[in-house]
Amino acid sequence: MAKFLTTTAVSYHLEELIKSTKEKLILISPYLQFSDKIKEQLESLNIQKRDIRIIFRENKLQSEELNWLEKHIGVRTSICKNLHAKCYLNENEAIITSMNLYEFSQMNNNEMGIHISKEKDPELYNAAYEEAQRLLTISEEIRVTVQKVIPENQDKSGKRKTESFNSNGKSTGYCIRIGKEIPFNILKPMSDEAYKSWVKFGKEDFPEKYCHFSGEPSHGETSYAKPILSKNWKKAKEKFNLSSSN
Repeated sequence: MAKFLTTTAVSYHLEELIKSTKEKLILISPYLQFSDKIKEQLESLNIQKRDIRIIFRENKLQSEELNWLEKHIGVRTSICKNLHAKCYLNENEAIITSMNLYEFSQMNNNEMGIHISKEKDPELYNAAYEEAQRLLTISEEIRVTVQKVIPENQDKSGKRKTESFNSNGKSTGYCIRIGKEIPFNILKPMSDEAYKSWVKFGKEDFPEKYCHFSGEPSHGETSYAKPILSKNWKKAKEKFNLSSSN
């Protein structure tokens, strides 16, 4: 029987689905933007020579995504006109959901979906798999070409931006629970130790103590779903080229 998934559960099961792929992975999403964790998982599958297929709607990927795909030639991409479906599946399970494979939607949107096991519900799984195959058939496979990416510490004129970085060379953010410096990532606004505590309950709207962007006390006005104080959102949006509201 299919299992209902909330926003957090969709993200969790999607990562597990990708990680557990042994043969073939199909990712169907109108829009693409990969989180660092999903990139790492896809890179691992690519090294293991897994069959990876990605179907999306518009050939308007950001330069970062284009360059990443160009370096992983085993990842095959196709464009499907008028695609609106979001479905992710491997040889054993499938997720049908409202969530795009666009990292920001995994943080700020309210999503839902269903998880299907081939073992427990083979008829439903096979129906989803056959539809995915149909979309592959009607889609146009493309060859991704590399584009020049402007370094994060430079503007378009080549001048260096004034920006703080941590010891790993990544833009600095702050854990919303303990205030510790961590790499800025609105998908991962907590340190590892704080996340282990949070994930036991997984309440995305639970009030936290600090702003992920500035590190200042938030007095409960931030959360895993909204890690940046409203007053700082405009600055964060401009600095990190964020594309949605906090």
